[in-house]
Amino acid sequence: MLSNESPGVTVRTRFAPSPTGQLHLGHALAARVAHDLARGQGGAFLLRHEDIDTTRVREAYYEQIEADLCWLGMRWDGPALRQSSRLAAYATALDRLQALGVIYPCACTRREIQDEVAAMVAAPQGPEGPLYPGTCRGRADGTPLPGMIADGSHAWRLDSRKAADITGKLTFTDLRHGTQEVNPDLLGDVVLARRDIGTAYHLAVVVDDAYQEISHVTRGEDLLPAAHVQRLLQALLGLPEPVYLHHPLVLDAQGRRLAKRHDAQSIAALRQAGMSAAELLARLGAGDS
Repeated sequence: MLSNESPGVTVRTRFAPSPTGQLHLGHALAARVAHDLARGQGGAFLLRHEDIDTTRVREAYYEQIEADLCWLGMRWDGPALRQSSRLAAYATALDRLQALGVIYPCACTRREIQDEVAAMVAAPQGPEGPLYPGTCRGRADGTPLPGMIADGSHAWRLDSRKAADITGKLTFTDLRHGTQEVNPDLLGDVVLARRDIGTAYHLAVVVDDAYQEISHVTRGEDLLPAAHVQRLLQALLGLPEPVYLHHPLVLDAQGRRLAKRHDAQSIAALRQAGMSAAELLARLGAGDS
């Protein structure tokens, strides 16, 4: 799997669940791929709790996640990292992006975005549907927009085209999909900081991958498009470029990827039903191939 890597590379992987529900079979596969890749190379396997969405986080889920991993025989190196303790680092990164002029404030509500997209003859499309239409683009200086909340409350979006102009052409390496050329338009002007918590997934994940010195980012192939915007952010912020491995997903009987709503497929439920850890891992099959 690591045949294209240089000798002496120290492999560091991470499993990064959100403590907003129970782990299911899909999480077990993601954890196993990260764990086995690191351990197979004598490297480190880290645990990160992606808990920036504090409105949905529950303390019991942190404990359940860690108990499930231990039951599966997966031990992580060092203390688990909580993103909620890293807000200052994300703010610093956001300041750097603002200084580069590649982010802009956005006061649009979801309903306003939906209405604008619906009114467009040809709305920009991404892998999972319409993209942000660029309503607030061009406000990199932070100038208030008409109707912007008086206290300055707004999200911050990446101006993907400006970012690409600065970085030039970029690529990233995926161990299943090969060398990929970054498409800055794939996800459009994503949110990098929500108005309520001051950061968002794409910004937090690249900052933390660098902080934890992650060499190999392993995750489901549904997140392959995310690597395009994250590679942009790494280049803008001067962060190291990891190798990626986007593995196949665990699907339900209808061919859909598992989600937290699939309670019957949660690790806890399967464990309570009498399934052993070995049986559960065997059920996952060769998911990292």
